Amino acid sequence: MPANIQLLYDHFDFIVVNKPPHLAVQNEISQQGILPIICKQLNIEKLWLVHRLDKVTSGILMLAKTAKAAAIFGTLFEQKKIAKYYLALATKKPKKKQGTIKGGMKKVRDGKWILDNSITQQAATQFFSFSVSPSLRLYLIKPLTGKTHQIRVALKSLGAPILGDKLYGGQISDRTYLHAYGIQFVYQGAPISIICPPSEGENFTQVETQIIIETHQQPWSLNWPKSAMNALS
Repeated sequence: MPANIQLLYDHFDFIVVNKPPHLAVQNEISQQGILPIICKQLNIEKLWLVHRLDKVTSGILMLAKTAKAAAIFGTLFEQKKIAKYYLALATKKPKKKQGTIKGGMKKVRDGKWILDNSITQQAATQFFSFSVSPSLRLYLIKPLTGKTHQIRVALKSLGAPILGDKLYGGQISDRTYLHAYGIQFVYQGAPISIICPPSEGENFTQVETQIIIETHQQPWSLNWPKSAMNALS
């Protein structure tokens, strides 16, 4: 368990932290979650979750300091006014190197999800990918929806499950290589853009991967498709 959670941004109404991998957001039977750890670290009585990250995912996590701020963020997420960007690594060759992955999310056995052709639980995920080495590819990902395991399922559907993601058939590694890298939104009239490069995992921190990440420190500036509605149609 980390001795100190990295604080990325401290606002009167909310904070943004760098969640380590392997740490759940809320308490589990065998492990304390990140919420009580941060409350104790910052001497804050209570924090509100405004979005979630899987236990295996590291990176940007926002927490509201008040119920009112949490409600504001709830509206911003519902109206798709908060853009999130992720990084992932995979070892297998994808069916396509960039584009949009969309479909209905369907839960199957063992806690897994799959994409199908249904019109319910629609998910859409945009991505670019870059070659790190002949056997490793970096994905820069923008989810347009916020479904459970959405990015993990999307890359699995490309034939390129995330490195270390045992649940979805990724090659065994020291961690699941999925990281919440950037976030951009407007809060009470103020534009806010935050990035958090990954700092844990030998394949994230190797020089070849870092060089590519450093060239994309403004992920929102890439030529992403402009209409979320088109992606979901």
